[in-house]
Amino acid sequence: MIQALILDLDGVLCDTAHFHYRAWKRLAESYGYALTYENNEALKGVSRVDSLKRILQWAQTDLSPEQFEADLVLKNNWYLEMVEQMSEADRLPGVGAFVQEAQRRQIPLALGSASKNARLVLEKIQLSGAFQAIVDASQILNGKPHPETFLTAAQLLGTAPEHCLVFEDSLAGIQAALSGGMQAIGIGHASDLPGAKLHLNHLGEYDFADFS
Repeated sequence: MIQALILDLDGVLCDTAHFHYRAWKRLAESYGYALTYENNEALKGVSRVDSLKRILQWAQTDLSPEQFEADLVLKNNWYLEMVEQMSEADRLPGVGAFVQEAQRRQIPLALGSASKNARLVLEKIQLSGAFQAIVDASQILNGKPHPETFLTAAQLLGTAPEHCLVFEDSLAGIQAALSGGMQAIGIGHASDLPGAKLHLNHLGEYDFADFS
């Protein structure tokens, strides 16, 4: 029986993927590499450090450890400049109704995000108080597809992993949920998210009548 819901942030509650893309693209251009939209799709659910490592591989270039850290900060600053402009209007379709219904049914909610900026984004879209537990990249050692993010969220909720249902829009996130012994619902195309028990276009399509 499902007793708690764990939600990813980007692509599930809001869409800051285009912010990440613009910031990563700007950084990649400084390496002489034109980052594509397809490249950015491969970075979904991946930590900032691992994302930069992938970009450097694609660009076939190396950085000193000092420059690597400096470029991580630079990319994040560009991203945060865009996040500062966000508001409740940036929630994806159905998010408000989904949260309200979960609260009405007294179903615990947790956030499990690869972003170190998760709390800031939640504040901007006015969902800070919606979650009984929040897990972001600053609290874990192993990013998705490792299950640590979701296992930590389940632990904070006091719920066994097999009783948690995860909502994810990335393959790495689906893999993390499954390897943690949880069921997963994919937000996106079925072909992109194998392993999910169900695929939705957005949270507004979730039927709480099937909650079990």
